Amino acid sequence: MNFQVTVLKILVSYPDGFAVMADLKRDMAILATSGRDWAERTKRLAARGPDLDIFSQALVERLNGGWRITEKGRAVLELMEARPSEAEPERQASDAEPSPPAAAARLPASTRLGRDQRRQRRRATRERARAKAS
Repeated sequence: MNFQVTVLKILVSYPDGFAVMADLKRDMAILATSGRDWAERTKRLAARGPDLDIFSQALVERLNGGWRITEKGRAVLELMEARPSEAEPERQASDAEPSPPAAAARLPASTRLGRDQRRQRRRATRERARAKAS
């Protein structure tokens, strides 16, 4: 598994591109144990960006106990994921059906489910704190 590619893929899956370290570590653990498919996929992506260094290239920034993907990081990841389409005419690409939401397409279902559950728990915790404060 390529660590730097995995970090980019995890961060881009969050709505604002920011994840606290605990979430990032948990998502990394899930992907690291998800099987050879993920490891092979990240190796293929890493081969498309052999000199990738997420911090020195300003693809990821550290803030407030977590990491956030930058616009440059999103662009580099898109380039790495782009597939050459020499066999397809450009017209077909524009006529194609829209793909599923980017965040949902990038991580396995188990990770998306876990993220949704975390959001629900955070929301419930905030609501309890607000109710307690009033």
